[in-house]
Amino acid sequence: MRKLAIGIAASGALALTGLVAPVASAATTVPDLTFTDVIVNKGKAIVVGTTATVKVPVSYTLTRASDVTIDNKTAVAGVMIYRGRLATLQNTVEPDSAPVCTTTATTATTVTEACTETLAVAPEDSLFEAADATTWRAAGFYSQIDQDRDDSDGHISFGYDYNVWGPLGSGIQVKRAARLTADASPEPVTKGRTITVTGKLTRADWATGKYSGYTSQKATLQFRAKGSTGYTNVKTVTSGTGGALKTTTKAVKDGSYRYVFAGTATTGSATATGDYVDVR
Repeated sequence: MRKLAIGIAASGALALTGLVAPVASAATTVPDLTFTDVIVNKGKAIVVGTTATVKVPVSYTLTRASDVTIDNKTAVAGVMIYRGRLATLQNTVEPDSAPVCTTTATTATTVTEACTETLAVAPEDSLFEAADATTWRAAGFYSQIDQDRDDSDGHISFGYDYNVWGPLGSGIQVKRAARLTADASPEPVTKGRTITVTGKLTRADWATGKYSGYTSQKATLQFRAKGSTGYTNVKTVTSGTGGALKTTTKAVKDGSYRYVFAGTATTGSATATGDYVDVR
């Protein structure tokens, strides 16, 4: 949801809410701004659980006309991410604090700056449904207010202008965080006997604020022998009802078993903690 731009507006006589960019109160001139080299989260997917706020770094180059004001009080520019189309925004996340920009070049008419900012993606404030786990886009925005709150003459005014440019850069994947468990039994076990490895694959449900079972997904059972530094693949298992995983293998030597989930287009990867089995 918009935070920075709305925060500026809320300091005036009117607090703007909603996801659709407000229409300017009067005819305005579109400011001359260009956003380039936009990189969100270092090019990686944004994976969000049910409670923790994910801090997402954003970097970009901003070139503006030298007469465009950006004081982070009455005017602010930055980069947001959004789902949908610019004209029909379905969800947005804006920086909740002013970007940090350093001037890298100037001409008689322009100023070029290298800028960084942070998007705070809080599941309870920013993500609301499974549809949010998809490809988002980046856009540059410029927000400005013009207000006269002196009512001594019997008149006040408040004008709000909001401009957005996008999409910028490549698509940004927002994914649901996954969790994975593994439990190998019996412990200890006689060499050559059967070991049963159970587990559960779940993923964040932003609508309920809880983790729910992720069914019909492939997870790989891995084994690391005692004294070894790495795991090796044993077999692939498909999650069932409630995300349940279950398979068997022969006890050969002491070591740890775990499940690994590679992730999907909508859900992040997950690795279970290894469960150690003593083979006698």
